[in-house]
Amino acid sequence: MPYQDVFQRYEKKYLLTPAQYERLLPCLDTHMKPDPYGESMVRNLYFDTPDYRLIRMSLDKPVYKEKLRLRCYGTPEDQSPAFVELKKKYKGIVFKRRVDLPLAQAEAYLLRGQTPHREGQIFREIDWFLRYYPGLAPRMFIGYQRRAFYGIQDLGLRVTFDSQIGWRTDCLRLQEGGWGRMLLAPGQQLMEIKIPGAMPLWLARVLGALAIYPVSFSKYGQGFLAYQSMNAYKEDDQACSTYSTVC
Repeated sequence: MPYQDVFQRYEKKYLLTPAQYERLLPCLDTHMKPDPYGESMVRNLYFDTPDYRLIRMSLDKPVYKEKLRLRCYGTPEDQSPAFVELKKKYKGIVFKRRVDLPLAQAEAYLLRGQTPHREGQIFREIDWFLRYYPGLAPRMFIGYQRRAFYGIQDLGLRVTFDSQIGWRTDCLRLQEGGWGRMLLAPGQQLMEIKIPGAMPLWLARVLGALAIYPVSFSKYGQGFLAYQSMNAYKEDDQACSTYSTVC
C-alpha cells in the first residue's frame, strides 16, 4: 500500500476471544490480503498536557475530540522513519493527518520546538495544536503487536488485529523497547475495522455469524484509567500506613 498522509474514515473496534479470532481469520482469505507491514510491533507515544486534559476530554465522549502521537514500527533508531500523527474524531468520523520524519527529527520537533525544514498544511495544523495546548509532552507509551489486512477489491477497507497491548508512563522514548503493563487478557485481540463508508455486506454477515459486536475501546484511554486506578491504590495504601502509624 502506498504511503498515505491524510485519512477520513469510520473506525469500529471489537474485542475478540481467542476462539473468535481463530474462526474469523479464514473468513478474510478471499476478500483481504496482508498489508506490506504484515505483522509488526507498533510503538506510540501519546502527548498530553500535565493534567491529562486531552484524554480526560476524550473519555467524556464529546462530539469532537483530538489527540497527538508519535509512532514508529519495530525497534527504532535515530534515523528510523517516524510518524507524527494528529488524529481528530467528529460525530464518529475519524480524520487523521500525519507527517513522516526521521525519529531524531520528530523528537526535536515535538520536544524541543525545532521545526523541520519542511512546509505544508499538516505541519501548520500540528504547529497550531502544539501552541493551543501548553505543556504538551509524552505522557504514555502504548505498544502492541499488530497484524493488518487490506481489501482486495476495496482498497479503502482495512482490518487490524492488535494483541499484547502494553502501556507505561516512564522511560517515554520509543527506543526503550516495547515493555509495559498489559491491557488485554492472554490471547485476546482488539480488532479495528477501518472503512471510508458502509461496511461490506460479506463482513457484516461474518461478524453477525460469529457474534462479534462493536465496543468502545481507546488504548490510551484504557491505559490512563489503569494508571489512575494504580495511583489511587498507592494513595490508599499510603493513607492506611499513615493511619496505622498514628494510631
